[in-house]
Amino acid sequence: MLTYADIDVRKKAVVFELDGVLFPKKDYLLQVYYLFANLLEYTETVPPAKDLTDFLKKAYECHGEEGLFERAAEAFAIDQKYKESFERLHLTAQLPLKLLLYRPMLDLMDALRGNGKQLLVLTEGNPTMQLNKLRQVEWNGLDKVVKVYFEEELRKRRLNPMAFLLEDNGLQAGEVLCVCADAARPPAAAAGVECVGAMGFWDPPATSLN
Repeated sequence: MLTYADIDVRKKAVVFELDGVLFPKKDYLLQVYYLFANLLEYTETVPPAKDLTDFLKKAYECHGEEGLFERAAEAFAIDQKYKESFERLHLTAQLPLKLLLYRPMLDLMDALRGNGKQLLVLTEGNPTMQLNKLRQVEWNGLDKVVKVYFEEELRKRRLNPMAFLLEDNGLQAGEVLCVCADAARPPAAAAGVECVGAMGFWDPPATSLN
């Protein structure tokens, strides 16, 4: 498990990815599915929200996000007009439960802050959705010091996300550690930044609707 003691004291900043690093991605998605199922039951009376939630959860765990609405639509005869609602909820959902940081990650970030290190987040994916996630994280005060960058926005400006982050904070590549879902991830490697993979560090999901 990665701790503050594992980090070179010469590092001035640590960059974190979001999904699968700060918290489990499915903690967000399963709540989106729960909200969609309840919206559909309220609007159409069928299918029962619990049945659809359970189906979406199992389908996601077995097959991932790709084609998930289509699988559910086929299984429960859901009108295609609800696909827009399904997709919109991914971007704007007001979650019933806060997204909790992995406890080891919270401890690490607290230690970094206490030792004067910069805390940066570089997140990929739809910026609207990623911002919605960030707003619903239980930061325990860390939101006052964390600086966030969105890869998609930077790439639209034809910028290398990691290189821009370094320049924007007056940092050299050797002064930064990146905690990634994949240690060989190109955005960090291309800028010469040391990267460690978070996969396997953390415990099971921190939040549950059950």
